[in-house]
Amino acid sequence: MAADNPINSSSSSIDPISGFCSETGIYHSLRPAVPLPPLTAPLSVTEYVFQLLDRIIPSSSSPHQALIDSTTRRSIPYPELVRRSNALANFIQQRIGLRRGDVALILSSNSVYVPILYLSLFSCGVIVSPSNPINSKSEISYQIQLCKPAIAFASSDSAFKVPPLPLGTLLLDTLEFDSMMTGETDASSFRPLLKISQSDTAAILYSSGTTGRVKGVELTHRNFISVLDGMYNSRASRNSPAVNMIAVPYFHVYGFVQCLRAVAFGETLVTAGGRFDLRKMVMAIKEFKVTHLATVPAILVALTKKVDDVSSFDMRSLEVVTCGGAPVPGSVIEMFKAQFPSVQVSQGYGLTESTAGVIRAVGAEESGRLGSSGKLMPFFEAKIVDPETGTNNRRGELWLRGPSIMKGYVGDVEATAVALDSDGWLRTGDLCYFDSEGFLYVTDRLKELIKYKGYQASCPCRA
Repeated sequence: MAADNPINSSSSSIDPISGFCSETGIYHSLRPAVPLPPLTAPLSVTEYVFQLLDRIIPSSSSPHQALIDSTTRRSIPYPELVRRSNALANFIQQRIGLRRGDVALILSSNSVYVPILYLSLFSCGVIVSPSNPINSKSEISYQIQLCKPAIAFASSDSAFKVPPLPLGTLLLDTLEFDSMMTGETDASSFRPLLKISQSDTAAILYSSGTTGRVKGVELTHRNFISVLDGMYNSRASRNSPAVNMIAVPYFHVYGFVQCLRAVAFGETLVTAGGRFDLRKMVMAIKEFKVTHLATVPAILVALTKKVDDVSSFDMRSLEVVTCGGAPVPGSVIEMFKAQFPSVQVSQGYGLTESTAGVIRAVGAEESGRLGSSGKLMPFFEAKIVDPETGTNNRRGELWLRGPSIMKGYVGDVEATAVALDSDGWLRTGDLCYFDSEGFLYVTDRLKELIKYKGYQASCPCRA
């Protein structure tokens, strides 16, 4: 397994521009990195998020908003977010009786409650397993077979899909749930009954290719900590906190990590629940002066084509659009830039299995490389492997290694063995190449169904 902390890239065999090592055929991240917390130190995702937050703003006294519901206009400032997270964690541990290693199924569209719930469950060592609320009963039942939850937290309109669980189902959009965050339990601090190890499973997210059955991806507290650390140390400085709108689901690894990052960086996170509505999104951008928008290619295309829905709204606050989930054609970015010339379009590459983006375009200069997903983030290595011969090549399948690579697939040894080799390399299933400056370009996708020792298993699904 690769070391958590960055490899010394001063070796004469490592190109100082691309990060490519001619001796090993491995690309190394050249981004500045600060060593991660010692792996043996007890530390949960929530503790680390609040540590980063306190470096940026004093969360106990900062007056600016942490969470805003764009539909109801309800807002939660940072001191209240911390209190609610502590109170809910205490309630979960003391009243509900959830313990380290228990699993909680989450079935809800985006809401201001979901990030608080994630943080509270992580604090207790409870494994978070979010599912798409529009999934069918049979799809949810299969995911329940994989993750074996003790309890579900669901919105009222999706709770009927959850079968009976040992500790039942709690409704998120009720006064009862709100009282769990504001009631009698201690809100000043939280201490788990058992110490949380960074190697403990923090979340089970779901992934599959276009063929094959859904798999439960086990991600550890260390996986999330390393991703957040890399983002923190490569972030752009600014004079005021960003206002971030995440137009992707929080149950997807992209939205999941983005909402944690927004809190860790002291940003204002604007949430829009329910089905996506372009007009409502641009209205929210105007009203709340959104500076950063996390989205997917289809929404970027919609912003360029549905001019009548967009042109009447003032979107001058928008500074950066981050696009993930699939490569964005250069022609689409050019169309978007023609309509919004002052907005930076930043792409990234990641998988559920890599805890989202491990290759990103950071800053205006890198984002100007049309068609590229960016460069390796701190702590990561990559190589390009010929899918036929298994030898290193300049064009071929992208393999990744680093501290945010998944623990494995829940209950699926064969699929885990297909995706992860004995040295910790993740086979992504994407055909790619790096240019002479270390920028990644995705060119195609391997056949989704591949064989391993007679077993068939799907390639990982791009985040």
